[in-house]
Amino acid sequence: MKRTQELGLAILLSAGMVCAATPPAKPLAAPVAGVGDGRIRVQLMARNAVTLSGEVAAKIAALPVPEGGSFSKGQALVQFDCGSYRAQLRKSQASLEAASQLLKVNNQLAKLNSAGALDVAQAQGKAKEAAADASYMQTIVGKCVINAPFNGRVARRIAAVHQYVNPGNPVLDIVDAGALELRMLVPSRWLGKLKPGSKFSVAVDELGASFPARIERLGAQIDPVSQSILAVGVIDGDSASLLPGMSGWASFK
Repeated sequence: MKRTQELGLAILLSAGMVCAATPPAKPLAAPVAGVGDGRIRVQLMARNAVTLSGEVAAKIAALPVPEGGSFSKGQALVQFDCGSYRAQLRKSQASLEAASQLLKVNNQLAKLNSAGALDVAQAQGKAKEAAADASYMQTIVGKCVINAPFNGRVARRIAAVHQYVNPGNPVLDIVDAGALELRMLVPSRWLGKLKPGSKFSVAVDELGASFPARIERLGAQIDPVSQSILAVGVIDGDSASLLPGMSGWASFK
């Protein structure tokens, strides 16, 4: 009888060890917030948000547009002090002019049989080299001003006037002044009813106001963990009071 009790106890202990060694089941992916009441969390983003960086090693001479200021496409946003580069450009242009004159003289002498083919070829080589140097310096000087790639606003100044920057150093963050995008993750099971053009409303937290909107496009793939897909919408009507970074709730009811 005692041996039977000991055997039973050993079996129970062994079963308990097996249960303890079994890892807990992985939790299911969290559902998209607000799905139960037809609401989805949404973020307002600019279509274009760019960090401008310099391409030359130089001191910043001017930043004409202040933080929060608006600008037009093609307007100068950053101006560098490029006096040394412009001097090198003038020097290369002078070398090009001299090389061109030498080539012209050698061509005339060759017609009079006073210069050989080697002299002409050497003059041509010097002229091409001088033209390449002048073109290179013209390109460098052209990078001394950064023009706006689109209509927008200055979101942040990263560098300051009189600061020396190297190529690749960020100077300004700018955002597009056009219509904002409404980005959200919606359940993939909504794909049967959610299409480009579908209407919804957006309640913006920062303004305490709602705006009519519509779906512009859907993402290209479904996240297998959360079973959600990206949806991008746009505001219908006036959206002048909205700013990138605002957030709220999109209601599809």
